Amino acid sequence: MLKNVAALLLDEVHPFELGVLCEVFGLDRSDEGLPVHDFAVVSAEGPTLRTHAGFTLTTQHGLDRLEEADLIAIPAGSRFGDREFPEEALDALRRAVDRGARVLSVCSGAYMLGAAGLLDGRRCTTHWRHADELARRFPRANVEPDVLYVDAGSVITSAGTAAGIDACLHLVRQEYGPAAANTIARRMVVPPHRDGGQAQYIQRPLPRNRCDTVGDTLAWMERHLDQEMTVEQLAAQAHMSPRTFARRFQQETGTTPYRWLLRQRVLLAQHLLETSDETMDTVAGRTGFGNAAALRHQFVRSLGTTPNAYRRTFRGPAAALTEVA
Repeated sequence: MLKNVAALLLDEVHPFELGVLCEVFGLDRSDEGLPVHDFAVVSAEGPTLRTHAGFTLTTQHGLDRLEEADLIAIPAGSRFGDREFPEEALDALRRAVDRGARVLSVCSGAYMLGAAGLLDGRRCTTHWRHADELARRFPRANVEPDVLYVDAGSVITSAGTAAGIDACLHLVRQEYGPAAANTIARRMVVPPHRDGGQAQYIQRPLPRNRCDTVGDTLAWMERHLDQEMTVEQLAAQAHMSPRTFARRFQQETGTTPYRWLLRQRVLLAQHLLETSDETMDTVAGRTGFGNAAALRHQFVRSLGTTPNAYRRTFRGPAAALTEVA
């Protein structure tokens, strides 16, 4: 069980990313029935650190505090892409993983994990602006630039800024269950889980680190969103019985085939409404909803707005069509 958490800071730390870690792991929410973490802010470079926002912060904890942590989290900082990291801090990270602790990076904090060799042979991510440089600097890392976060077991990496919230809530959900993650998310006024990735609209609503047996079927579903699908057809595609397929699908995606498919179709509709001038009926046909009325119904249910209103928001009033009010 996750009990002891340390945020590892370097000079010119980014306050927002540090604040995410403090908010998720550093607040006492025992009045809501949530576990309380032994949380500490640790400096790798002396008791006083500068932030990139122009103010300083101090902490009483040095690197020795990392030895007892179940989770070491590294927020983003300035110039992480080309700086050298303290070898003592890198050694502490390696020892932590060796003894079974987990490490988590937010945004450019992934560079420090790479310098420690902890990204070698692992899937990982960072902010899309840093993804190419991270891959160049650490060629043995398997950098995935589109996802919000990657859970590679003992090493969790997240994309820019708000994606750190997604990764932290994922870890809470994994450790304590969805109710705990949902409670923290409500307090933070954020979604407990965001579909998609760093691209504004991506046709992959859930990270696939656990989609070992249905991954190929998910890819096939994405390519055929305009077609009707039944569980029996999908099970045959996956070479499983319908009951086994439904169970595996739930285990590996956290949802049912119907809900996953519906979310994918809505995501594609969002993308088409933002990037094309196609009519509502055409969008409905391409996304498998059949007609504009059905598209509108599902769009409102999923997003709380109409397709036309969505198009006006992302493309301006002149781009909105009038087939559906």
